[in-house]
Amino acid sequence: MGIVTSQKITAYYERYKGIDVTFTKEIIQVTGLVTQQVHLKCGSDFWPCVIYSSSFTGAKVVINIKSGLMEKLHDVNNYANLRYCFKMPDKSNPVIFFVATRVVGQTAYGGSSDVVILNLQFTQRPPDDLIEIMGRLLDANINSAKRREERIVLTDETQRKLGIQSKESAVFIQGVPRRCIVRDISFSGAKIIMMGVAKFLVDKESALRIDFDDPRESFLLKGKFVRYENVEGKKELIALALQFTEGSVPMGYKMRVNDFLSSVRADNRNPSPEKGSVPAAGNGAAAGGGSAAADPSAFSIPD
Repeated sequence: MGIVTSQKITAYYERYKGIDVTFTKEIIQVTGLVTQQVHLKCGSDFWPCVIYSSSFTGAKVVINIKSGLMEKLHDVNNYANLRYCFKMPDKSNPVIFFVATRVVGQTAYGGSSDVVILNLQFTQRPPDDLIEIMGRLLDANINSAKRREERIVLTDETQRKLGIQSKESAVFIQGVPRRCIVRDISFSGAKIIMMGVAKFLVDKESALRIDFDDPRESFLLKGKFVRYENVEGKKELIALALQFTEGSVPMGYKMRVNDFLSSVRADNRNPSPEKGSVPAAGNGAAAGGGSAAADPSAFSIPD
């Protein structure tokens, strides 16, 4: 995680405190939740549990009550502490903290009499670490809809700030890999430069691979080509607009794009006299606006 100000933490809390996040496999992966280290502490005893969902005001956990948990909860008036554990890519040790809660309800899980979902209500505002981790995710998900058409042109500087390894990449067209250069990206699409015949590519199902550093990860962004442009001075090349398939964009990719756009917005609010703000994007159809002919000499497909 990068440095997040107390004002940003407060904004996350006020804006998203009523939203529950269900911990699917993807959410567990992007948040870094260490599932084996999650426990419910009741008195001096610990019970392993699985976080089903969480917000800034409460959580639901799946837990086995066969070992006497309900009796223990009764003894302490239903108060317990939920232990969260997250592995952050920029920290050598996991982030661990407890949140004070009170059990306010339960439902059977999967028809079992031994396993239940406990509804936990936080008795105070949770630690800033939880607000930051969950806030980043929620902010990216909401902005991916609100700012879906904002394009980020890949210059050397924007590429560095995004952590993209290279503008040279691969696009899989009906499963067949083809070399390409990524011209710009957005939440909803991308523009690429490649060799080919446009009429055979438009409307084809495709998937663009983008590789990131710090931490290193790759995303396969599925969609289809919706239009093309000629590249001036490069007859063998075409610029293709790839529109991502709705609902298939990985959350990790959304968070990368959102972090960048948020940093640019902050830079624009506080411009440096020595250094101008990074040119982030323009509005337009999914990574399809602008001209491919701005600098034709910059486009060449590697052998």
